[in-house]
Amino acid sequence: MLDFIAALGLVFAIEGILFAAIPHLAKDALRSASETPVETMRLIGLGSAALGVLLVWLVRGGT
Repeated sequence: MLDFIAALGLVFAIEGILFAAIPHLAKDALRSASETPVETMRLIGLGSAALGVLLVWLVRGGT
């Protein structure tokens, strides 16, 4: 559970840095995401989740 909370904190930190450093690009990315079809967003989300799980598995010594 502590690892999950640490990972969540890292997500917030990275997003915060993005919005603070380049807010105009972040706004453009959000606008683009709002215009993307739902099915495309779903596929991107599933792919990102799978990649994230794979990365954590590899880093944590997956066998």
